[in-house]
Parts: sequence; C-alpha cells; structure tokens
Amino acid sequence: MTTIPPSPPAISTTGLRKSYGDKVVLDGIDLTVPAGTVFALLGPNGAGKTTTVQILSTLIGADGGDLRVGGHDPARDPDAVRAAIGVTGQFSAVDYWLTGRENLILMADLYHLGKTEGRRRADELLTRIDLTEAADKLAMTYSGGMQRRLDLAMTLIGDPRIIFLDEPTSGLDPRSRRGVWQIIRELVAGGVTIFLTTQYLDEADELADRIAVLDHGRLVAEGTADELKRLIPGGHIRLRFTDGTRLDRAARTLGAGTEADPDALTLRVPGDGGVAALRALLERLDRAGIEVDELSVHTPDLDDVFLAMTEQEQVR
Repeated sequence: MTTIPPSPPAISTTGLRKSYGDKVVLDGIDLTVPAGTVFALLGPNGAGKTTTVQILSTLIGADGGDLRVGGHDPARDPDAVRAAIGVTGQFSAVDYWLTGRENLILMADLYHLGKTEGRRRADELLTRIDLTEAADKLAMTYSGGMQRRLDLAMTLIGDPRIIFLDEPTSGLDPRSRRGVWQIIRELVAGGVTIFLTTQYLDEADELADRIAVLDHGRLVAEGTADELKRLIPGGHIRLRFTDGTRLDRAARTLGAGTEADPDALTLRVPGDGGVAALRALLERLDRAGIEVDELSVHTPDLDDVFLAMTEQEQVR
C-alpha cells in the first residue's frame, strides 16, 4: 500500500527574530500554517503582527530564523514567494480616481495578463465580490465595505494560493465585515491559505482554524479557539433539572465547588467542558440514578483569553 506523504505547510517559521536597534519586535517565533486553512495572529498594538506579515510577504527582512512561504525562503527566493502570495494590508491600495473595473484592469496589467485575459479576470472578480453594478463608478463613491471588497479583489487578480490579510475589516460596519468573511470562507473552500491578523476577537473565533496570540514579540498561546478558551479559568457545566429534589441530590453527589440555583433549578459545576470531563460527570450522576434534563457547556470567550494572556506577559 502506497503511503501519501503529508502536504508541506503553506507557511512555517522557526526562531523568527526581528529588532530595530535595541527594540526587539519578534523574539523567536515558531509558526506552522497548514495549506487551505485560516490562521489568525492576535495581539495588542505593537505586538509584532504587522512586522510578521511584512517579513513573510518579503517587504522587509528578518534578523534570524528559518522561514518558508509556499515552500520558498523569502530571503533567498523572494520572487518565488511573491508569485505565490497576495497581500491586503491595513490601508487600501484602491485608486479612488479610477472605477472599480479600471482598478482591477490596472492590476491585471501589472501581472502581465494581457488585455483580453485581464478584462475577463476583472469581470469574473467583480461578479465574485458583488460589485458588478458599481463596476464603472469611481471607487471614491464606494462605501467602506465596497472599497475593502475591491481591495481584496485586486489581491486576487494574480490567483494567489496564500493570502495575507492584515486587519482586513478594520473600520467596517457589521454587514460589510460579514461580506468579507464570506469571501474568505469561499477562498479557503477553494484551497487558498489565509494568514489573518485582526484585533476583532469574534472574527478570529468565526474564521480561524488555529489562533496564535502574540505579545511583546513572543507567542504566549496557540491552538484552536476552543483549546485557547479552555486555558482560562471560569469554564463551567450548567445542569438543569425539573424538580428541586433531583437538584439537591445532584449537588450532594457532585460535592464541593458546585453552585445551585433553586429558583432556576440549575446546578453550576466547574469544568473545562472537555469530552473526558463531561463523560466523568454524567457517569457519576448515572451511578447515583440522577437524570439531567438539560446540559450546556460555558467557556470563557476569546476576549477573556486575549486579556488574560497579554496581562500575564506584562506581569513577567
């Protein structure tokens, strides 16, 4: 039987370092981003998020570390990296004095796609980002969400397999943000890798397969959204019963640490909500012959994770 080797990661860094004079911006960062996933890098202002994107996208050089983007070293083979990636930065690259269509055709010309192919690609992307009706209007007349979608479409002209999105929904209203989220989901479904930096914790929770928290140039946490939430105290399992007798029996069975609410007929049990903890809890109740009518798991959200992890780093 032939074993198919695993696909190489889209992005990997080992010991990534960057300093400006005496200021250490990145202090030995290790990252692995599988192809066809969304990886979110979180952190407060000045944590090093944009610097990381700039290094991986060949805009600036690293001081040290082993880096691969699309299988290529950004320092030794920057042209190969640039051929594989697209970048949408914090600030729009849209020319406001051109129409949406003209902006895309300009990018197609920069990619040397040729007149016919460039127009075809522009029309395809205008449809994809739902800007067909506004295609021949000046970009200065677009709303913020429309401008952001056009900016992302300009990144897609070259059909990149890895896209860096540096705070792509900053300043957008909720409807526009969700429009950008949908485009990101469609790209990933097509096999594109997204490296996302954001200060919107719900955005990372909604989109990312894995999340890393960066603070003062160091990674202070990494994992899935659920894994990160379980790192923070405060998680609990809420049990609801139909009568007070069963509530009292459950409280005695589970012992210290539980909090009963007789009015709501609920019992709050500390726990991380993991499969093992839930199984053990239900087995204890089952052995005691106590039936639970409703069970729900409550974990801290990413805001709690972000604040706890960055505060811990500040204390050290």
